[in-house]
Amino acid sequence: MSTWDTAVPGVVELPDGRRVRGTGVRLPRGDVPAPDLAVYLLGADPGPAGWPYRWVRWRDFGLPASTDAAVAALREAHDRAADERVEIACGAGRGRTGSALALLAVMSGVAPRDAVAWVRAHYHPRAAETPWQRAWVRRAGARLRG
Repeated sequence: MSTWDTAVPGVVELPDGRRVRGTGVRLPRGDVPAPDLAVYLLGADPGPAGWPYRWVRWRDFGLPASTDAAVAALREAHDRAADERVEIACGAGRGRTGSALALLAVMSGVAPRDAVAWVRAHYHPRAAETPWQRAWVRRAGARLRG
C-alpha cells in the first residue's frame, strides 16, 4: 500500500505528514487511482464503490446525523492515511468534505479554532461552507482534545 502523490487533484498533506484526498462524488474521477478507503459524507449510502468505504449519514449543507459515527470514521481515516490512500468525499467536495478535512487537521495537531482557516488555506477557500459546519468543527475538535 502507498499514500497519495501530492500531484493528484484534491490531495492535502496534513500537519502530521499524512495525506488525504478530498473530492466530490459528483466530480469526474479521471485517472485518479482508487483509494484504499473512502469516507462518504452523504445523505444516503452510495452503495458499492469498488473499494472499501465508510458511509457517514450527513445531509447536504447540514451536520452529521451522529457526531460519534463521523468521528469514528474520521479516526479510522486518519489512522489509515499513515500508509494508505484515503479519500474523503461528499457531493461537491466542499462543505461536508471541508468540515471533515478540518477535523482531520485537528487530529493532526491544528487547534480546533484554527482548523477551518487551515483547511481553507490548504484545500479549498469555501471549505466548511455553513456557519453550523464551522461551529461543528470547533465543537467536535474540542471534544477530541478533551
